Amino acid sequence: MNILKRAGTISVAGLLATALAHPVAAESANAVLKDANGQDVGTVSLSQIPAGVLLKLSLKGMPPGEHAFHIHAVGKCEPPSFETAGPHFNPGNTRHGIMAGAGHAGDMPNLHIPPTGSLEVELVNAAITLDSGKTNSVFHPGGTAVVIHDGKDDYMTDPAGNAGNRIACGVINQGPVTVGRSPVR
Repeated sequence: MNILKRAGTISVAGLLATALAHPVAAESANAVLKDANGQDVGTVSLSQIPAGVLLKLSLKGMPPGEHAFHIHAVGKCEPPSFETAGPHFNPGNTRHGIMAGAGHAGDMPNLHIPPTGSLEVELVNAAITLDSGKTNSVFHPGGTAVVIHDGKDDYMTDPAGNAGNRIACGVINQGPVTVGRSPVR
């Protein structure tokens, strides 16, 4: 038993040493979400991690219920419909939905917003990167955006999961979240 404990400790220490010896590029990005009236309804911060991109959402004033959440192929969010954000981010030219196959790189799990309208959640998208030279990078020419829909994604209907209208949108920008002022350079 004592040998197994030591082996587990050594394995964990080895993994940590490996992670520290091979750091991932410290890339970050952000998006400020606005609703159709131009009101701030939250932020999304993105960080490159070994498994893909970690997205941290902080939402407020959103309608409760189940809502689709996607990364869209164009970095433009013109209200009220946000159609300027284009289709889902799909560099692999695949069908939509995890129930229909690989899905789009921009397909994400549905959000379950409580009656308060506020939600803090973290999730990982393994199909995208913040490395600008790669085909699945969210920093391609024309940019990308995060979009929340009024309905839930059914995870199979092409091209957008029958998710309904777009109710919030934010352009993905390089760097940390800044609200109300430009980052210091």
